[in-house]
Amino acid sequence: MARAPGTADLFALSDVAPALATADPQQWAADASWQEVLAAFWGSATGQGLRAYLAQRLAQGTCIYPPEPLRALTLTPLSQVRVVILGQDPYHGPGQAEGLAFSVAPGVKVPPSLRNIYKELQRDLGMAPPAGGSLVGWARQGVLLLNTCLTVEQGLPASHAKRGWEVLTDALLVAVAQQARACVYLLWGGHAQAKAPLIQAAAAQRGGQALILTANHPSPLSALRPPAPFIGCGHFSQAQSWLAERDLPVHWTHL
Repeated sequence: MARAPGTADLFALSDVAPALATADPQQWAADASWQEVLAAFWGSATGQGLRAYLAQRLAQGTCIYPPEPLRALTLTPLSQVRVVILGQDPYHGPGQAEGLAFSVAPGVKVPPSLRNIYKELQRDLGMAPPAGGSLVGWARQGVLLLNTCLTVEQGLPASHAKRGWEVLTDALLVAVAQQARACVYLLWGGHAQAKAPLIQAAAAQRGGQALILTANHPSPLSALRPPAPFIGCGHFSQAQSWLAERDLPVHWTHL
């Protein structure tokens, strides 16, 4: 098991791998449109427990990514969400995570799952694979790149799973489904697909339109496997056409 970096390690990594600096969510940026959901969570026993856990791990010298856990909520206001891409937890390597599902910071090598996302974009829409792995351009046009768990420790995937983040991200999904006039949900892999009933129920409460598209995870381990291979799923063109019919354009080429 990888050793948790100490203070000296954090300083050594600081130039190339910015990490979480504070466990105080008041210091984390997020668009004001999400504040009602965030305030309810951080005021709950689950939210307080998660905050205490993060503070404890930071006090112990643990390196936690990303530096901005709520960046997806900063770049994509609630009123502008038209697509949700649901990931699992942030990348756990130095310099990778930038607070957006599947996205990596500029200058970082494109990870295997994102390479397969680019392959499907090329197959589906004829889009040349981008040179970089940052998906900020999608986030700024209403694609909510949300992980179900929003922090992770260096070298330890899923290390913050079941610590409370899932309660918050479920609440965020409900908020989107209840407030969006129409939204596409791209659920890749079993972990993401488990959220489909939650999304459907929330959308039905307010009469919103929800297009849920499912396929295998884009990981090389599953992207080509039956019964629903990711490569060949056509989700990008389906989402684009469905949203265009509702005057809610999304441009996958804008990265």
